[in-house]
Amino acid sequence: MSDPITEQVKDHDWIMARAEEFKAMGETEPRLARDPVNQPMINNWVEAIGHQDPRFADGMAPPAMAQVWTMYGLDPTRPAKDPLHGTMQMLDSAGFTSVLGTNCDQVYKRALKVGEQVTITSKLDSVVGPKKTGVGEGYFVTTVNTWRVGDEEVATMLFRVLKFKPAARAPKVDKSKTIRPMRNRDTEFFWEGTKQGEIRISKCNACGELRHPPGPMCPVCHAADRGYVVASGKGTIYSFLTHHAPQLPGKELPLQLGLIELPEGIRMVGELIGEDPAIGDEVDATYEKIDDDTTLVYWRKS
Repeated sequence: MSDPITEQVKDHDWIMARAEEFKAMGETEPRLARDPVNQPMINNWVEAIGHQDPRFADGMAPPAMAQVWTMYGLDPTRPAKDPLHGTMQMLDSAGFTSVLGTNCDQVYKRALKVGEQVTITSKLDSVVGPKKTGVGEGYFVTTVNTWRVGDEEVATMLFRVLKFKPAARAPKVDKSKTIRPMRNRDTEFFWEGTKQGEIRISKCNACGELRHPPGPMCPVCHAADRGYVVASGKGTIYSFLTHHAPQLPGKELPLQLGLIELPEGIRMVGELIGEDPAIGDEVDATYEKIDDDTTLVYWRKS
């Protein structure tokens, strides 16, 4: 058993003292990317993003890929002086066991070229708290990463997370509090469709391009001649995630959010109903009336 006299109390003062120790370490030693900037990784990234800029097919990397080159692999170990990992462990031990990303600001100095090999350094910028939030009380942890090629700084990232103790969950859900979707002249046709029990996909009457979410202008031919087609109401789970926090009005957590690929050739985000979703599962659209004006689309495994 622990000795109550000698056991260290991990209170606010202890947390801030440990945070100051991490800050005093300053910037870590440069960590070399596992691989040089390479075209196969660029090809995979632009395909996943849906980017078609020809520059990125011929030796130039999208600047937003900066973080990709120095991401850790599947090995769970981290360097002993990694400030983010160390601060997370410290707050875990003090009972702040949940984490929520809040913002990420990246600055790109130039694009990287195939063959260049980058390094990354990290430092703890600040630990601020305790703060009471909608998900619980916690501390905001901010780190700064810097990427370089040799001595040249090519990108920076300020990354902030909330490390918190989850607040008690609401005992019941009031579906009348569900957040209503934004409606305007670009989306009104879609929500009129859901009231009729159908999914309407925006179509360019000039070139026939289908797009979702809807918008005022065709991204292909730039015409503003809009129509729509009615989808089959069937789809496949392309990707999904489980949402644990923050609490959403009118929703019981956790809930599953999926990226659904429709046979018509577009993808749309929607809430999944049922247990154990998996990528590749076939799903059918189902509808729930929230009020006289709003009917939402959900997806259920076929």
